[in-house]
Amino acid sequence: MEFFAAHWLDITTTALGLAYILLEYKASVWMWVVGFFMQSLGIVLYYQKGLYADCGMEFYYLAMTVYGFVAWMRHKQKTADLPIRHMPKKLALAWLGLAAAIWAAIYFLLSRFTNSNVPVADAFTTALSIVGIWALARKYLEQWFVWIVVDVVTCALYFYKDIPFKAGLYALYVIIAVFGYLKWRRMMETN
Repeated sequence: MEFFAAHWLDITTTALGLAYILLEYKASVWMWVVGFFMQSLGIVLYYQKGLYADCGMEFYYLAMTVYGFVAWMRHKQKTADLPIRHMPKKLALAWLGLAAAIWAAIYFLLSRFTNSNVPVADAFTTALSIVGIWALARKYLEQWFVWIVVDVVTCALYFYKDIPFKAGLYALYVIIAVFGYLKWRRMMETN
């Protein structure tokens, strides 16, 4: 019982994370609502574990959940669901450059101004997640590739930082992301 009392935030955010990824897999607008609650609790969890970039990213995620929900609902009200589509090639290079710049900036901040003992990995997953959630809000198919990379690195990072339930969830996310990509690709081709 003591273990569960010590890991209640980990367990709760893991359960919400599982619901979130399953709703994302289905391309359901309700993932944004579940995500809002998951990120709110994640702020506390990551701060407690010294994952400051992840903690800060949760504030960005909160804003993006509102943006994503509004974008998906606005499009649905005009016509139908926002279509799944490929990221424009001209945007992909700028998007990767932005991710690299964000990674460098976050690494600098973490290594200079915090006691983080994982600044490279924390900055890396945060930077990719920042651009990944934006790609998800725009319903780009390629966002799944970003999440596969983020999920693999985050799984290892969270095991290292003693967040075992979330680490296990991210291992499951890798598998779901592969199937999510395949499902979204089929959905895109059907539409």
